[in-house]
Amino acid sequence: MAEPVLETSGLTKRFGGIVATGDVSLSVAPGEIHAVIGPNGAGKTTLISELSGELKPDAGSIRFAGADISRFGPVRRAALGIARAFQVTSIFREFTALENVALAVQARAGHSFRFWRPAEREAQLREPARAMLRDVGLGERADLPAGSLSHGEKRALELAMVLATGPRLLLLDEPTAGMGAEESAAMVRLLAGLKSRFSVVLVEHDMDAVFALADRITVMVYGRVIASGAPEAIRADPEVRRAYLGDEEPGC
Repeated sequence: MAEPVLETSGLTKRFGGIVATGDVSLSVAPGEIHAVIGPNGAGKTTLISELSGELKPDAGSIRFAGADISRFGPVRRAALGIARAFQVTSIFREFTALENVALAVQARAGHSFRFWRPAEREAQLREPARAMLRDVGLGERADLPAGSLSHGEKRALELAMVLATGPRLLLLDEPTAGMGAEESAAMVRLLAGLKSRFSVVLVEHDMDAVFALADRITVMVYGRVIASGAPEAIRADPEVRRAYLGDEEPGC
């Protein structure tokens, strides 16, 4: 069996008397989409922040590609290939979609953002940026101001910017948040196309999206893991159904 791309052991984070994550252990295999689900307040976003390095856990360890990165900050983790997309879009609205992605390509190359205007015209930045936009279905929208894009297109643009950094592991926090049914279905198709190309930790409330995409699912309640396994096993788990999924089958 291949070594996990990501592995946590006993991750614990407290805020006063509240246990945001309590002894959380999980692993993500190469090319796997591993979904983390649970009700509001379950600790999902805290977990993502611990994985990205933005929050330091009180206890436990994180290993990435076999190396202990528990003490690494977000910049060093990003350099290793861990990329996070946030629940709220973070784009430059006045720049075109192409310019936004070119900035991400430029950042990967280690150049200063203050040179973005001449650099964007260079083929070594512009062409990879256009390729990323085509990958997320925005090839025809490249020259439009990012602020003019629809909500779903902005989320796709943010994903293109994340992909432009050359990640090995994607941390996706609610990628379908605020979307209607059509935009959500488009995002699911987009993420399905990334399967096997990247390892993904996916936090998502849309159960149709989760069960369409996930290879494995971890369920958290009150900061603790109550179940982890294949989607079919999670769907049938009585404790999960009582705690989160309810009586109806997802997608019914």
